[in-house]
Amino acid sequence: MKRFLNQPLVARAPRPVARHRGCAGLVALGLWLAVARAPGQSDVVDIVREIVPGATRPIPVSISGFTGEALEVIQFDLFVQGFSFTAPDTAQFLLSGSNDGSLTGRATDRINKSLLVNKSYTGATLRRQAHAFVEDFIRALGRTPIDPSKKIAFKLDTGANSEIYVADFDGHGAQAVTRDNTIVAAPAWVPGRLALYYTSYRLGNPDIFFHDLSSGQRRVFARYPGLNTSAAPSPDGRRVAMILSKGGSPDVYVADADGGNLVQLTQTPADESSPCWSPDGRWVCFATKVNERRVLAKVPASGGPLQIITTRGISNPSEPDWSPDGKWIVFTAQMGGFEICVVPAGGGTATVLVSGEDPCWAANSRTVIFARRQSGRRVLSLLDVPTKQVKDASRFSGSSSQPSWAR
Repeated sequence: MKRFLNQPLVARAPRPVARHRGCAGLVALGLWLAVARAPGQSDVVDIVREIVPGATRPIPVSISGFTGEALEVIQFDLFVQGFSFTAPDTAQFLLSGSNDGSLTGRATDRINKSLLVNKSYTGATLRRQAHAFVEDFIRALGRTPIDPSKKIAFKLDTGANSEIYVADFDGHGAQAVTRDNTIVAAPAWVPGRLALYYTSYRLGNPDIFFHDLSSGQRRVFARYPGLNTSAAPSPDGRRVAMILSKGGSPDVYVADADGGNLVQLTQTPADESSPCWSPDGRWVCFATKVNERRVLAKVPASGGPLQIITTRGISNPSEPDWSPDGKWIVFTAQMGGFEICVVPAGGGTATVLVSGEDPCWAANSRTVIFARRQSGRRVLSLLDVPTKQVKDASRFSGSSSQPSWAR
């Protein structure tokens, strides 16, 4: 389905671009740039090397010259990656340009007097050009930006039934990829491919399907007696973790990508749920119960003893997702309402970030997409983990949930 692929984009730089020396090498959730205003020193820049998620100040930028859709896209992309908007004389970075037919963008560091980006963008839609400008700006800071070519998949409820949809990360250009006319759930991208696993009742049982969006081909992946759900491809795409109840209670299983070599990783009386992989492919993390209390745990992907991941200060954790950089696990906690929380991957004290559920990391290990409840339905939102800034994606007719971000 070629319509899901972005058009080629050409970026032309009129002159060499100087890198921002004070920011080179910053890493998501590791090294963040913040502006500190000391008395009598309004332009002091502080490089924060150790941060606590949810406690980082946004970086102030000024935007001028852009209009309409281009301005909307630039502001959205920056906000969900930790920037705020202010006047030129109080901004750390100045972004300027125009979007008359094609887009020209320029970014400068006002404090250090350096030019970061100076390019013209052609060969794609205006939205894609605006996304590309923000990409280049954030890369010039030494950070990993959101890759706008990576789609989101999600479940959209349409009355009693639901379908799987695919859209840009900001919700733009949503398209249905299933026509099952039944209940579907839990879409999950195959890394590096335009392909999904998901659960559907189209054959009268909750079964896992594999759907290649490039060719349109679809096949049953797991159809054992009982529950087949929550497929989670490994980082290399060669294996799939899933929840099956073929042995009684729902347990974690792993199989090869062709469905062969099925191995049961857990065998407990508790109901396991929501498996995800460590980025090195060695561990499968999931939610379970120990002594009637919901906890997060991990098990070696090749089999072995279960290990608890502590989430101090938080009760009833579920729906874990391991950050691509390996440092954090984001999850949902049910404590009266539903809360998005984050904990170090090795366990420890958890931090509550925002109300919501179904969290999933972007490849930049900074931005999370999740579902939040509003007026009796769910809407997709994006969260910048360090600053806790939240922005809704484009709205859809229906209740949207269970987002999965392609990596």
